[in-house]
Amino acid sequence: MSDCFQSLERESRVALETIKLLNAHGIGYLIVTKSNLIADKEYMAVLDKNLAHIQITVTCLDDDRAKAYENASPPSERLQAIYILQEAGFDVALRISPFVEEYIDFPWLNSLKVTKTLVEFLRANAFIKGWFPEVDYSKYTLRQSNYWHLPLNEKLRLLRKVDLPNVSICEDVSEHYAYWKSHYNPNALDCCNLRISPDFAD
Repeated sequence: MSDCFQSLERESRVALETIKLLNAHGIGYLIVTKSNLIADKEYMAVLDKNLAHIQITVTCLDDDRAKAYENASPPSERLQAIYILQEAGFDVALRISPFVEEYIDFPWLNSLKVTKTLVEFLRANAFIKGWFPEVDYSKYTLRQSNYWHLPLNEKLRLLRKVDLPNVSICEDVSEHYAYWKSHYNPNALDCCNLRISPDFAD
């Protein structure tokens, strides 16, 4: 998997042409990106509100801090893209991924005027530990699928610090996935909580 709105997209227009093709065949699509390009007029003009679902990812909200670990649009520009898409009536969510306590300014996060949020917790391995050196990995005590994960009670503690609407959890740990499905996610059948048009509900 790779971000379909990397900087090369400004030249190649591969994502743009793919969206047109999906529209032509009535196929729904979920775009997950760290780019603000999706909110450019050229792309918004082709996005189909009955088919398009968009998640824009941030890990922290500070533009300068984000430069240390990613090569993407600044978080401030991504947030502005969310607001533009929301205002235009698209199904768009803030995706906090990975959700890392040490990288989140919670008062700032909770002041955002987003209408939908998706949270994906950090999965730790040797590569990730080098990428996010400020994290306290002693809390990551649960092992599954070659990654270290936070235990459920720790995830619940972190979620209590998030005061945003329509929060859903994207989860890899099997028993945790079952918990979110039964006790937390707004839509038990869809952890992405996508808005489905009545025309496509069947």
